[in-house]
Amino acid sequence: MPYETPLKVADVMSDITNNRYVLPAIQREFVWSAEQIEMLFDSIMQDYPIGGFLFWELPQSKYNEFHFYSFLRKYHEKKNRYNSPIDLRGNDYTMAVLDGQQRFTSLYIGLKGTYAYKLPNKRRNSDDAYPERKLYLNIVKPADEDDDKKYEFKFLPIFDITHDKNHRWFEVGDILKMTGPGDAYNYIVNNIVNSPIGYTQEQSNYAFEVLPKLYNVIWSEPILSYYKVKNEELDKVLNIFIRVNRGGTQLSYSDLLMSIATAEWRDHDARKEINEFIDEINDIGDGFKIDKDYIMKSCLVLSGFPNIAFKVDNFSSSNMLRIEENWDTIKESIRLAFELVSSFGFCNDNLRSNNTVTPIAYYLMKRGNPRNIVTSMDEEDNRKKIKTWMIRTILKRSFSGAPEGVITRLRKIMDENGNMNEFPFETIVDSFRTGWKSVVFTEEEIDDLLTLSYKNQKADVLATLMLLYPSLNYRNAIDIDHMYPKAKFTPTRLKQAGVPEFKAAEYAEMVNNICNLQLIYHPDNNEKKDMDFNDWFNSRNQTEEEKATYRSLNYLPKMEYSFGNFEKFVEERRLILKDALCKLLNVKIEY
Repeated sequence: MPYETPLKVADVMSDITNNRYVLPAIQREFVWSAEQIEMLFDSIMQDYPIGGFLFWELPQSKYNEFHFYSFLRKYHEKKNRYNSPIDLRGNDYTMAVLDGQQRFTSLYIGLKGTYAYKLPNKRRNSDDAYPERKLYLNIVKPADEDDDKKYEFKFLPIFDITHDKNHRWFEVGDILKMTGPGDAYNYIVNNIVNSPIGYTQEQSNYAFEVLPKLYNVIWSEPILSYYKVKNEELDKVLNIFIRVNRGGTQLSYSDLLMSIATAEWRDHDARKEINEFIDEINDIGDGFKIDKDYIMKSCLVLSGFPNIAFKVDNFSSSNMLRIEENWDTIKESIRLAFELVSSFGFCNDNLRSNNTVTPIAYYLMKRGNPRNIVTSMDEEDNRKKIKTWMIRTILKRSFSGAPEGVITRLRKIMDENGNMNEFPFETIVDSFRTGWKSVVFTEEEIDDLLTLSYKNQKADVLATLMLLYPSLNYRNAIDIDHMYPKAKFTPTRLKQAGVPEFKAAEYAEMVNNICNLQLIYHPDNNEKKDMDFNDWFNSRNQTEEEKATYRSLNYLPKMEYSFGNFEKFVEERRLILKDALCKLLNVKIEY
């Protein structure tokens, strides 16, 4: 299969706009970062090879038989990550891109689109966390020496472009508006030579070198080499696609399996269905982070296949059709499981492994996906069992490493369980009583839990506190609170409180220990802030009965919660917490 005559970038960009180049549904989504796009343009400017492309020449008779998508133009990390379906009727010539989607999309975004990614330290739900950016080239100065690039390409917010003595940012897409090299020279004269900023002769010379070079690589030089496949059978095209894309920048298994599903599913657009479902799950509650891997693995489990190893051989044509037949039920089971897990207070920040949710989804599917399980009082005991089992698996790292064996074993227990109206908690615990996947705790492990620190073990701290505070409504915002406020444990304040210097470091560590932590509703935590714990306790509880109730609910020793009693408070509360955890986890204390 010989190379065809190479193409010019500007011509391809025009053809993409007119839907002469499209993406077959077997392609994965766009995954390149802004830095990768910048590097691609730098490579083109340095005359580096950027690899060949592989196209599938589509006969018009096949336009309606397969799913095709247009290229992304305005990428948005949250709102616009997926390609839109396209109707090819009326097109007289169309090429589907089998290899080179990431590079073509990058060129298209850099020249004709925008790229919006999340700013650090901004909330993901905030609209201003994702400023719209265009690609620019600094035409008065090369990239810094410690940069991997020779040319300074950079995505910048479109409303925040600043030119100075070291920067003249040229919007790369404006090169497509030029009709000849003379336009590039005129731009330099108007914006560099005659600029009030006062660029040097050296900078002007650099601009006269760089901008015409950009014009040539986009408009004049045929740099895009490609092969062309002519075949009407999708199975053969899929085989070519998989072989080509498993070299170089490899596709993940989930990308390959998505391609197979797209080719094999008859009544659903697998790509659209799975992508939209992933977004739906990730928006539940405080947010999760599942991906195609998770969905494809869960499909194997919930479809009842004996072998759930995550490999291509298990996603045969017949298995894919079986998954499609069960797809609506699979979706409902997974959705309901994540809604239930969210109601427990879990989200991406504290759920150690998404695989923990898969057995719950399987249990719910076996029960016919009861919608009332999340809120009904009749299901309260079931919810308690499921949540307790989850917390055990999180603290014991049950799904670390290869989880397939654990999931298969759990599925077998549920298949053999006679009464599926009840979550088989006791049977599961008994089955996992020994071995490195055990969910049974020892007294020594309880002692280990009581050494947990908020500072670097927050997920485990939260899971342990969830066991201790089962009656909180986790649909509300709940915080982990330092009873003795952390702000009072600075070296200066410790010294002012009369704590000896040799004890200061110990106190600073101890304030983060789980024995000084409680779960509290967010509004109450805002009210408490840095108030001394003794003052908070007495302001919240006026009568002896109220104080006794508060102590009971929060596992507090009966004492004055003064600063001087902090060390005693931690040690006495440790004993109370140990007793409570041993009862909750059925651990017999050896005296």
